[in-house]
Amino acid sequence: MAFNVAIDGPAGAGKSTVAKEVAAKQNFIYVDTGAMYRAMALYFLREKIGPDDEAAIAAACPNVDITIAYEDGVQQVFLNGENVSGFLRTEEVGNMASATSGYVQVRKKLMELQKQLAKTADVVMDGRDIGTCVLPKADVKIYLTASSLVRARRRYKELAEKGISCVLEEIEKDIADRDCRDMHREHSPLVQAEDAVLIDSSDLTLKEVVEQIEAMIREKRSCR
Repeated sequence: MAFNVAIDGPAGAGKSTVAKEVAAKQNFIYVDTGAMYRAMALYFLREKIGPDDEAAIAAACPNVDITIAYEDGVQQVFLNGENVSGFLRTEEVGNMASATSGYVQVRKKLMELQKQLAKTADVVMDGRDIGTCVLPKADVKIYLTASSLVRARRRYKELAEKGISCVLEEIEKDIADRDCRDMHREHSPLVQAEDAVLIDSSDLTLKEVVEQIEAMIREKRSCR
């Protein structure tokens, strides 16, 4: 029987980094749902579809095929056969993903694949509604967060190291705006599942967060 770990939380909380580390240590498959939504957002941007044009977005969904593959242990995301992994982490794509991920047709398109993966393999899956909608019966549920300033500083450092010019205050505002959209969208809003464990990583290292989650996995497995 597959063992599922769901990690939810706001943008910039470190969900992907933590999920990847936990998956590697536990020999689970890491499913980056955020990257899947970003791939769809990239498609909409390329097609010059506005984030508020729900009808056009719904009409475009059947034309999108997103698959995940692993090359040398690294997840690669393919959009209609093209490896788009290198295009998914820009602010433009992130904002488009946040603006469009609440639409029913977008979520329906991706949720089916995510659920199927979780049925057949031990997975760590991170996103906004994994524990509440995608994997409501996950064995371990985490709500990972951090202050908006800490998240902005992390994003600033990440962009600066890539040589991308950015302003900390603007990044923090973008994060706050994205939080508001994610928490107040009509479909599958960002909320902490009732049975999820809250972890605030503001003052924790990556190792400390991973160790907490691994301890939860060991405890849950011992009760099976």
